[in-house]
Amino acid sequence: MERHSVQARWEQRTQRPLLALAVAFAVAYAVPIVDGSAGHSLTELCTVVEWVVWGAFAADYLIRLALTTERRQFVRTHWPDLCAVLLPVLQPLRLLRLVATLLLVGRRARMAPQIRLTTYVVGSVVGLLMFGSLAVLSVERDSPHGNIRTLGDAVWWSFTTMTTVGYGDHAPTTGLGRMIAVGLMLSGIALLGVVTANIAAWFISRFEKDDVEERRQTEAIAALTEEVRLLRAEVARLTTREEQQEPLR
Repeated sequence: MERHSVQARWEQRTQRPLLALAVAFAVAYAVPIVDGSAGHSLTELCTVVEWVVWGAFAADYLIRLALTTERRQFVRTHWPDLCAVLLPVLQPLRLLRLVATLLLVGRRARMAPQIRLTTYVVGSVVGLLMFGSLAVLSVERDSPHGNIRTLGDAVWWSFTTMTTVGYGDHAPTTGLGRMIAVGLMLSGIALLGVVTANIAAWFISRFEKDDVEERRQTEAIAALTEEVRLLRAEVARLTTREEQQEPLR
């Protein structure tokens, strides 16, 4: 129980620093892509920042694993965290570091009780739109047959892909670009399902609340009706008793 509380305190205290590191990762990931003329030293610095952020999330996973009392249960219930930690090690690509960091940030964000579903969905949409645009631009900009050359083209393509509209004016031509497209489409469908389910749950809760209030009012009316009936019976009994006692006087 004590170790569980220590783990909870660790997660609470490290949430904001890890989110700040995630923002630093986003900046480091975006700078070399947006600024195509970035020098070698700046690119190397951004790469170091990306690896440091990933290392911080990996260390956080190992520390949480050490603090828990049921390590096997922790690994089974937090297998996406483990996959995100191991993914960049298997093949050190920038895109894999991007996917790993997004997974780890999402897992830590969902564990925070103060983050509401709406905020999480909005943040997920903005994050996926931004990172999807940067990722597809990084792999498609130098493709000989590609037509996604600017950041504006990439943002427009990401938006139409996430909403499953797909105008077809821009499309990835590389294998990695198509993998990113598949991920964005599935993410857009999943987020749309979450929003739809949230709205449906809100309507259902309102209907249930109205039903509860209606039942409460119905029960109150029934109780009041029964009380009036009893009062009438009592008045009738007293009236009959007085009528019977009147001749005796």
